[in-house]
Amino acid sequence: MTAPVKVYVSGDASALSVGADDVAQAMETMATQRNIELVVIRNGTRGMLWLEPLVEVETPAGRVAYGPVSLEDVPSLFDANFLRGGEHSLAHGLTEKIPYFARQERLTFERCGVIDPLDLDDYEACGGLTGLRKARSMAPSEIVDIVTQSGLRGRGGAGFPTGIKWKTAAEQKSEKKYICCNADEGDSGTFADRMLMEGDPYSLIEGMVIAALAVGADEGYIYLRSEYPHAAKVLRAAIKKWEAAGHSGQGADGAPAFKLHLRMGAGAYICGEESSMLESLEGKRGQVRAKPPIPAISGLFEKPTIINNVLSLATVPVILEKGADHYKHFGMGRSRGTQPFQLAGDIARGGLVEKAFGVTLDELVNDFGGGALSGKPIRAVQTGGPLGAYLPVSEFDVQMDYEALAERGAMLGHGGVVVFNNTVDMAQQARFAMEFCEIESCGKCTPCRTVQSIIGFSPRLRSRIICKPPFCMNA
Repeated sequence: MTAPVKVYVSGDASALSVGADDVAQAMETMATQRNIELVVIRNGTRGMLWLEPLVEVETPAGRVAYGPVSLEDVPSLFDANFLRGGEHSLAHGLTEKIPYFARQERLTFERCGVIDPLDLDDYEACGGLTGLRKARSMAPSEIVDIVTQSGLRGRGGAGFPTGIKWKTAAEQKSEKKYICCNADEGDSGTFADRMLMEGDPYSLIEGMVIAALAVGADEGYIYLRSEYPHAAKVLRAAIKKWEAAGHSGQGADGAPAFKLHLRMGAGAYICGEESSMLESLEGKRGQVRAKPPIPAISGLFEKPTIINNVLSLATVPVILEKGADHYKHFGMGRSRGTQPFQLAGDIARGGLVEKAFGVTLDELVNDFGGGALSGKPIRAVQTGGPLGAYLPVSEFDVQMDYEALAERGAMLGHGGVVVFNNTVDMAQQARFAMEFCEIESCGKCTPCRTVQSIIGFSPRLRSRIICKPPFCMNA
């Protein structure tokens, strides 16, 4: 008996927004009408967002990609025998050989878009759980040492060495410790956290369990922004399946079972800052805490707490699986490993590009992104979110790593790259960015605190004054 053909249609929010559900349903309906055995699997996105909805067909040679597929394209795809990789105007050949995808170095996103996000067997068959099994056979200090040696730094924007943070928490004497994942992804043009949570949630969970083994924690929280309902749905299902399979159970060294919770934030930008997130988790208003003490010493409910970004934690399993040397082989200087860059704005091929640190801004925008979608000349690119910088074309030779960007007065942030063409009014854009930051500010630093005390608390009034000379250099 011939096995049914497997067709993959992304269930990622980006694909859903352009009709992926309708395409998947139409394919199932047409297969029934034509008496064809077909299995439609809803995977995550490969990150080639300009091709969504992307449809992949499993063939003996590998998966063949078609996209972007609309509802009206479904009949012609069947007529072209696409289930056997047939030629069609939407065909792109083998997915793995599409230049945009083939030139990447995928470590953190190795499984995203490849597996069924909620199939644990699929996850394990693609390397999942290997890192956790290795971690369970190690002493906690050995886990911390491997993460430290890998050179992994925080991917949320701060770039703080992950191993140092873990070592600090591990050294604390406390009957209770926590692992917290900050999934409050709020920088403009960023979507890597969401993409991974929707496409490979078990990698995040596995990373959190490994972190718990390393520092002696038995409870964890994922703090997710309320604007990510699809990610929340996937995570809730993934946590239930993970726990039912016993993967959070007691470790070989007697470590306690790890209990994981999902908590939804209200979408406050300030809660992307770790101490504000802790305040929100404790049921308080999200406001920045004074430091010291740092969270690794006194964090959630005044207990030692590890706080890492989604991408930081999801990278830990591959480091445990393949070793510190393998991971730090990628990158340059103090920026080791890979960074998922997110291309947005006026860009022909928007999406996610995971590359080793050191790739230039020009390579990302022009080679991967294909330049401006509008065809107009590019004037500037925003990196590092609203608190980052706008780099002109003359700066496109900059290598994308923490230190190189800092030398140019810019920052990496969460890896967002937003492209603006030559019609943008940069003074107006600067005012817009300043207004956003001013409204979302915690008000604790001197400039914001002073302005608030002088002008009061009307956001519109403050923004009109602070964004004019001499306050705003771009005005």
